[in-house]
Amino acid sequence: MIKVIRSAREMFKYQRRIKERGGTIALVPTMGALHEGHLSLVAAARQKADHLVVSIFVNPLQFAPAEDLSQYPRDFNADKKMLEPFKPLVIFHPDASDLYPEGFQTEVQVKSLSKKLCGQFRPGHFAGVATVVAKLFNIVQPDHAFFGEKDYQQQLIIKKLVRDLNYDIHIHTHPTVREYDGLALSSRNAYLTPAERKAAGVLYRALTRAKKDIREGETDVQKLGFMLRRIIGFEPTVRIQYLSIVDPETLENIKKIDRRVLVALAVHIGKTRLIDNMVISPQ
Repeated sequence: MIKVIRSAREMFKYQRRIKERGGTIALVPTMGALHEGHLSLVAAARQKADHLVVSIFVNPLQFAPAEDLSQYPRDFNADKKMLEPFKPLVIFHPDASDLYPEGFQTEVQVKSLSKKLCGQFRPGHFAGVATVVAKLFNIVQPDHAFFGEKDYQQQLIIKKLVRDLNYDIHIHTHPTVREYDGLALSSRNAYLTPAERKAAGVLYRALTRAKKDIREGETDVQKLGFMLRRIIGFEPTVRIQYLSIVDPETLENIKKIDRRVLVALAVHIGKTRLIDNMVISPQ
């Protein structure tokens, strides 16, 4: 069966009963609008613990005033149906007023990592992410939690949060799930028109070209960045917000590609913002 829990108080009671019996919990945090990428995390989580919890909560703290909070896709019944093959499980689906009651003032920040890449363009976003994840960890008390590599910066921040705040939770990061042309699965892909969806395939083409060039010995960061911008530039509807080649642990810029690197990018296609990345090691 699928049990739906809608309040932190009820979730506390549920996890305490499990812990008192010596059981374990795996958590998959989501904002709903589930797709195969989410389901790959749910499938992995199903194998790791006695009990599975999937949270569905569109977190208002991680949206800036001009962003798409009100338009973000929500279809709880469709999400629940997609989770049917993984039962028994619990869906934790609280209201915002339950997690953030009147007078809520506390914020969790992972300072340095949150200022880079997406953090430069979405001030406050990662504080919102870190705050809600810390709350979910406190409420659900998972032994394992699962995140996707598409949101690379997010999972790096969460790993740092777990280390710094001494959470006894194992964080699992799973590979990005992609569509037929390599586009990373995202709930925001639904915003794209057919023409924009076709153009979006250029992101994966650029990343795979970066992988090819690095594997063949390219070490010049500026040269590689110029080449990637040129490839993406062939799609006039795609506007680059950032394209960075950085250290995959610190997100600091590098001067030379002589070790493992993260190639990360964010673009706007029409009104839709998409991100993608690839960790690449030289041969």
